[in-house]
Amino acid sequence: MRTRGVGVNLAADRLRRPGGRTEEREDAVPKRDPGPSVKDPELYEKLRDEGDSKEKAARIANAAAGSSRKNVGRKGGKAGDYDDWTVDRLRKRAAEIGIEGRSSMRKSELIKALRSH
Repeated sequence: MRTRGVGVNLAADRLRRPGGRTEEREDAVPKRDPGPSVKDPELYEKLRDEGDSKEKAARIANAAAGSSRKNVGRKGGKAGDYDDWTVDRLRKRAAEIGIEGRSSMRKSELIKALRSH
C-alpha cells in the first residue's frame, strides 16, 4: 500500500522525504554477522534462514568452504547409527554437545535431539 506524506514507508527499504524525494534506508535489512570464523557467510545465512542453529550453520558452512559443496554430506559414517547406541552412550554424546534436558529424555528423544543438533 502506497501513501503520500512525509516519513511514510513506501517499501521496507525506502523512506519518503520532504519535496517528494525518497531515500534508501541503511537499516532496512539487518544482516546477521556470523563473525570471522565462518568461511562461507552466504551459506551460513541460508542455513540460519532455514532454521538451523548458529553452531550447525557455521559447521556446515565451514565444511562446504573447505571442500566442494557436494562432498560435504558424504563425509562421516564412522559413528554408526544412533538406533544401535545405548541410552547411556546417547546421553554421554548429548552431554558432549551440550544438549539440555538429556537426563530426562527417552532414547527416541535423545536420537532426535542429536540428529537435529
